[in-house]
Amino acid sequence: MRIFLYVMLVAAFLMGGEKGMAHVKSRYSVDETTMRLVKALREKGVTLFKVIDHSDGARQAGMTLRPMKLVIFGNPRVGTPLMQCSPTLGLDLPQKMLVYENNASEVEIVYNSPVYLFWRHDVPETCAPQIQQKMKKVLDMFARRAAGEDEEMQ
Repeated sequence: MRIFLYVMLVAAFLMGGEKGMAHVKSRYSVDETTMRLVKALREKGVTLFKVIDHSDGARQAGMTLRPMKLVIFGNPRVGTPLMQCSPTLGLDLPQKMLVYENNASEVEIVYNSPVYLFWRHDVPETCAPQIQQKMKKVLDMFARRAAGEDEEMQ
């Protein structure tokens, strides 16, 4: 049983990116990347719940933090059926994307990989069969659009 769990953890790591997170580098500042992400979400009719400015919160506490914003968004038509199958998904839904400046002064967008979330919450394969791949594709599209990668393809 222990070996099986280890294999599952390794598979989740490999399939879900670094520690279950997907990373996309942006060519824009944190503010511009966040604005582009919010615009892309709104254009697709996705519900924007909140944008949290972590660096502003740090500033208010008398501390410093590199630019960092958390964008919280979702689609109840997708999330609700998933939470019906696996209620603990409510811990990680709605979706979030973190836009931040890393230690190399590069801007990155990071978000939880759907593969990782489905594994973490034991979402049965019979529940919304193609939704995992669709979620992966849509999240990747939003991140790449915010980062300006879609402009490189034109």
